[in-house]
Amino acid sequence: MNSVISELNNNLKVLYRQAIDADSKLDSLQKLGKGKFSTLFNNDSGFAIEAKRFKPYVLEVASEVEALSNQKDVDQALLKNVVIKMQLLHQLLASFK
Repeated sequence: MNSVISELNNNLKVLYRQAIDADSKLDSLQKLGKGKFSTLFNNDSGFAIEAKRFKPYVLEVASEVEALSNQKDVDQALLKNVVIKMQLLHQLLASFK
């Protein structure tokens, strides 16, 4: 399980760096009067939060990965949700570029 957590943490590092860059671009677009939306993801995406920037979503996933790393027996449902959320973030960040 340690290798899975390690891989999740590696993915989080990549997502975090990309989120910071994307959030900066979103800030620039908003200053130009563009990017008028209320959230990045729909309510059915699985995220508990609603935000206009990527970083809060990455932080939500990071807290879930931390919860997984502190468990003796891995919560398979939580692991699945973490992977799905990471995929959604990767996809949206890739399309944002």
